[in-house]
Amino acid sequence: MATSGSHVIYEVAQLESVMDEKQMEALLERAAKKGAREALESIGLHDDGAVHDVQELRSLLDAWRGAKKTVWKTVVQALTMLFLGALAAGALMHLKK
Repeated sequence: MATSGSHVIYEVAQLESVMDEKQMEALLERAAKKGAREALESIGLHDDGAVHDVQELRSLLDAWRGAKKTVWKTVVQALTMLFLGALAAGALMHLKK
């Protein structure tokens, strides 16, 4: 059943009238932890190996970024060498005339 935003606010206001602030915070904390646990479970990061998996993903991402940077650097160097080679060839042809 879908609830509207105003309906949820009304229900929270009702809860505040029967729960004190500490109880409300404890309830919200439990709900947040449960939601986080379910979210991690849904993407397969709920077991003890999850930390290793995330570290490995970060390592792969760093390697990808490094490779991308190297490729662009290599492309720029190749284009620069091609341009300088063309200039040198043009100068050589001009001098031979």
